[in-house]
Amino acid sequence: MKFRRSERLIDMTHYLLEHPRQLVPLTFFAERYGSAKSSISEDLAIVRETFEQRGIGTLQTVPGAAGGVKYFSKVSQQDARIFIHELCQQIEKPERLLPGGYLYMTDLLGNPQTTHKVGKLLAAAYAETDIDVIMTMATKGIPIAHAVATHLNVPVVIVRRDSKVTEGPTVSINYVSGSSKRIETMVLSKRSLKEGSKVLIVDDFMKAGGTVNGMRSLLREFNGTVAGIAVLVEAEHVEERLVDDYLSLVKLQNVDAKENEITVVEGNYFSKGKGFLPHS
Repeated sequence: MKFRRSERLIDMTHYLLEHPRQLVPLTFFAERYGSAKSSISEDLAIVRETFEQRGIGTLQTVPGAAGGVKYFSKVSQQDARIFIHELCQQIEKPERLLPGGYLYMTDLLGNPQTTHKVGKLLAAAYAETDIDVIMTMATKGIPIAHAVATHLNVPVVIVRRDSKVTEGPTVSINYVSGSSKRIETMVLSKRSLKEGSKVLIVDDFMKAGGTVNGMRSLLREFNGTVAGIAVLVEAEHVEERLVDDYLSLVKLQNVDAKENEITVVEGNYFSKGKGFLPHS
């Protein structure tokens, strides 16, 4: 069956979006559409230009007989700033304030549109980093971790507070909570993480960084390495931060329970300067 160019472009775009960071040989598309490689190359040039202009991502051509094309999910600085500004406004709403200075975030983390955009921004920063798996702590970090994993095309492993019989044999460590200074435990199934994995740690909120630091310690039990640390929200006023090198979308600058006010600003996402499209 012969495909028209418009049909090829639609199907090709869909396939690439569904398979980020996966090398797709030109022969795959040529055979799929019954077209010459030269026609496929022209189609991919159109897709690449449209992706970059619309802030979707970019295509990387891998030369050689075993080469092909890879799609990387990236963002424009303008789109990222607009979304992060809107996110700050959402989190600043006074009705989010809970007793003890905590913030209600469940509605944001449960909104698929929000988590999709958060995942895209965080994934864009690590689009070309060698990552085998996303690691997060149960439970609120799970939606964000899965969103990031979708854009990076890697699996997710979930660290828990206690072991589950369905997890099989586990590895557990004790760690010091950064804010409360209490000794706590985290557990990870032995089957969920391969030895020597390169791991992107993702979490919804980081105060002193005790939980993230604990996950780093847990990784050492698997001879794994930290490929990066990404959080949705970081707290600004912390006496002792246990984690230095990390990426955050927004920063919780101040919580005034008495005045019922919350101040949220951009995190360090833009200062890291990664994941943006070339013309953004």
